Amino acid sequence: MTVFASPAAFDAALDDLPGANESARQAALERQAQLTKPPGSLGRLEEIAVFFAGWHGTDRPDVTQARAIVFAGNHGVVARGVSAYPAAVTAQMVDNFRAGGAAINALARASGLALDVVPIDLDRPTGDITCAPAMDVDDCLAAINIGAAAIGNADLLVLGEMGIGNSTAAAALCAASFDGAAVDWVGPGTGVDTAGIERKRAAVADALTLHAAAQTPFERLRCLGGREIAAIAGAMLAARRRRVPIILDGFIATAALAPLARAQPAIVDHCLAGHCSAEPGHRRLLDRLGLSPLLTLDMRLGEGSGGALAVQIVRGALAVHAGMATFAEAGVSGG
Repeated sequence: MTVFASPAAFDAALDDLPGANESARQAALERQAQLTKPPGSLGRLEEIAVFFAGWHGTDRPDVTQARAIVFAGNHGVVARGVSAYPAAVTAQMVDNFRAGGAAINALARASGLALDVVPIDLDRPTGDITCAPAMDVDDCLAAINIGAAAIGNADLLVLGEMGIGNSTAAAALCAASFDGAAVDWVGPGTGVDTAGIERKRAAVADALTLHAAAQTPFERLRCLGGREIAAIAGAMLAARRRRVPIILDGFIATAALAPLARAQPAIVDHCLAGHCSAEPGHRRLLDRLGLSPLLTLDMRLGEGSGGALAVQIVRGALAVHAGMATFAEAGVSGG
């Protein structure tokens, strides 16, 4: 299914973003004021409930079709020695996801998430971004539309990724979108040593120089990203068009938002940051996006794992919002 017919259509969609339902938000705020608790005593749980009310268009939102999607892709920049693991691990981990043996499988089950795994041309790595664009126009557009089509009928999305070398692509996207040098965005990723980090920094610096002319969201994704990153960007934008809230995972999944947010900061309005990972660039990225993470647990796995865990907090927030009695219902003074 083609959602975005051209690069121009993808970029133009950022200029016509639907907003949250303000009347539902106000109704949810009024309900919060009537519940049997001191005002604001549930902190961010109250904010989460009101957030979902706005995007679901009801004062008592519920999540019944929560879905995690893990997109996978391979990266030509791995040839530069930027990862602690070979590219073959991407396909091996996809097999593990499908067999139910990965962390995201366990966390999806615990959080009541349906899980989809979407590998994209794993036998065809992207171009090495230090000497060529990651994708041609058709390739990037196809990946974006794979992501957009994957969201199905979800009413809450967690978007994850698997792709050896993709923290290098993510660092390049962040630096191109929000400025700064490679040193500001590059971290250990899968756990590379000091020499590996230096190779990653050099690769990102070379990529930024080569692709300096890439200035639109589509072109930044095409030149510096990966198929799984482009798919996440497509899923994020398609979800916004349908007012589906997103729980962001770690550095790489959030980096897919960076070129979109540079062009249109309001794209983050339907997103919650599930966690802040231990990858150094993630905190910097969340700050640039104006997002405060729900969890900070020093995780750095990817796969959607931190986002899936945060769904349990979302479910708790919606449960107390819908299930608590009001002062009038409980016969408690103070309402």
